Amino acid sequence: MTKTKTVYFGAGWFSDTQTKAYDEAMKNLKANPTVDFDNSYVPLDNQYKDIRVDLHPEYLRDKEWATATYQSDLLGIRSTDVMLGVYVPGEEDVGLGVEIGYALSQSKFILLAVPDELFGNSINLMSWGAADNVIKLSELKDYDFNNPRFNFYDGAVY
Repeated sequence: MTKTKTVYFGAGWFSDTQTKAYDEAMKNLKANPTVDFDNSYVPLDNQYKDIRVDLHPEYLRDKEWATATYQSDLLGIRSTDVMLGVYVPGEEDVGLGVEIGYALSQSKFILLAVPDELFGNSINLMSWGAADNVIKLSELKDYDFNNPRFNFYDGAVY
């Protein structure tokens, strides 16, 4: 398979569970033969001036950092083919919700990946409704991004 699709990698990194899911999703996405990872967009790798506010909380009130990082992420969504959201049930990230909504407004294919051990747990109705498909994180490495398909989530929604 040829690497043809670029992906916007939406994922939280604010808890141990989110970080574990982030790392697993990243590993599986890099291994996927249908993803052009070099030209995909990872928000954590594109923070304005490479400043991560989780490591530098003094920038939490910096409007220049916030505006530039936000605008860059929106550009990342617009300039990629697919929106991937790493969704951790029970630890919903409002930022991921905004990214999903913006991707929907841009007519992007939206794929949510849920940690295997949490797959089937309830997810938010709005994220579920915006998603074109929801898969397990382990399926991400073999997902054919060149041939996206709609499917229902097997779990509950709230």
